Amino acid sequence: MPVKQISINMENTPGKLSTVSELLGKEGVNICAISIAESADSSIVRIICSDPDRALGVLKSKGHAVQIRDVLAVRTPDHPGGLNAMLKPLAAAGVNVDYLYSCLRRIEDDAIIILSVSDMDRSLKVLAENWIQTVNEEIYSI
Repeated sequence: MPVKQISINMENTPGKLSTVSELLGKEGVNICAISIAESADSSIVRIICSDPDRALGVLKSKGHAVQIRDVLAVRTPDHPGGLNAMLKPLAAAGVNVDYLYSCLRRIEDDAIIILSVSDMDRSLKVLAENWIQTVNEEIYSI
């Protein structure tokens, strides 16, 4: 089952990320996973947080350009080759991984990887067929 990712487009200037972190913190929203892709003038900040609906409302109310989309959160063994144990079946099924990043939390000894994929339904099927666990809404409270 997918989880909600918020993408924030912002200027790439000192203090912008701190402002977002402060806004979410004051509202009791915890950032569980974060990725930042930057260019010379702007950044795309992608987050998984404890309350996506609240975060979306807070950020929009303060004028931030935000989008929400479904992504996968996948339990991945934290050892050499663990990531490929998840990537290889997706590749064999013709699913492209558009981007991925790691979560700040873990489940037992497993890392949690956030994935944006070209085909959500196919990905979920392939992962299940290969005994690879996805993380559902529990990610919001880990």
